Amino acid sequence: MFDITLIVMGKLKEKFYLSAAEEYQKRLKGYCSFKIVELPEHRLPEDPSPTEIQTGLDKEAELIFAKIPKNSWLCIFTPEGKILSSEEFAGKLADVKNSGKSSACFLIGSSFGMAQRIKDKADFKLSMSPMTFPHHLARIMVLEQIYRAEAIQAGSKYHK
Repeated sequence: MFDITLIVMGKLKEKFYLSAAEEYQKRLKGYCSFKIVELPEHRLPEDPSPTEIQTGLDKEAELIFAKIPKNSWLCIFTPEGKILSSEEFAGKLADVKNSGKSSACFLIGSSFGMAQRIKDKADFKLSMSPMTFPHHLARIMVLEQIYRAEAIQAGSKYHK
C-alpha cells in the first residue's frame, strides 16, 4: 500500500477543524497508509526581524528534514508553486506511484513559510491558490484534495 505523510507546522485546536481532519484521515485509510506529523512552529517575537524569521525557519527545517520519510517524493505547498486542478493533482500523484516510489510526503510550512533549503529539496512545488488561507484551513483543504486525488484514481463517485 502506498504511504502518504503530511507534515504540518502547529497543532489544530478548534473542534471543527479537528473533526474535519479526522474525517479525511479516516477516509484516506481506505486508499493508502496515511499519517500526519505535527511539528512545533518556532516562536518568534511580535514583530520579528528578517534575521529572526530566517533563524526560526532554519530551526523548523531541521525538524522537518528529520520527519521526511526516506526516498519519498516531496511536495511542498508554497505560493510560488504550480497551480493544478484536482484532476491534474490526481494525475501527478498517480505518476509518482507509477514511478516506483512507495511514498509521498506533503509539507505545509509555518506562518512565515519555509526555509529555502526545503524548497530546493522538493520534488514538486504546489500552490493552493494566489489567495492566502489560515494554516488550519489549509490543512483541511490539503487533506480534502489528497482524498479527492485518491478517489479520482480509484474511479469513485466522490469527484463529480
